[in-house]
Amino acid sequence: MAFRIAFVAVLCFLPAMVSAIRPVKTFYVKGRVYCDPCRAGFETSATTYIAGAEVMLQCKDKKTNDIVYRKVVKTDSKGAYTIFVDGHQANQNCDARLVSSPQRDCKEPTPGRDHSRVILNRYNGIATSDRFVNNFGFMKKKVASVCARIFKQYRDFDPGN
Repeated sequence: MAFRIAFVAVLCFLPAMVSAIRPVKTFYVKGRVYCDPCRAGFETSATTYIAGAEVMLQCKDKKTNDIVYRKVVKTDSKGAYTIFVDGHQANQNCDARLVSSPQRDCKEPTPGRDHSRVILNRYNGIATSDRFVNNFGFMKKKVASVCARIFKQYRDFDPGN
């Protein structure tokens, strides 16, 4: 009888002990920042990627809405960024968002392409530690001359027009 109780106790507590001593893994939030010279609201063949743009990851507690985690990074020479996050952010709402652009003529954030929700926990079926965010965009003040040709190409491929 004592053996059975000990066996059941080990079966109940072993998974909890293993998960407690398992190292906390890092999440990698990844994305790119672009400049939209056509003010199209999406990436086109005229899009360039911005080196040195700032992106922020901010997590707020779901109940109190207090900021519990914040990190700002800059994009590399290809406009890409990776934000390293240690541990689960399970009880938090995390958002990645644009902060700033180093390009004087491309500083206006594209509406709807300036922030994104990021899930930073292991309870969602995502097997990897990588979390990919939709690319963020800034728009130029003036539409570039090449954009008329690009938009014409889009119209030519649209069978409805």
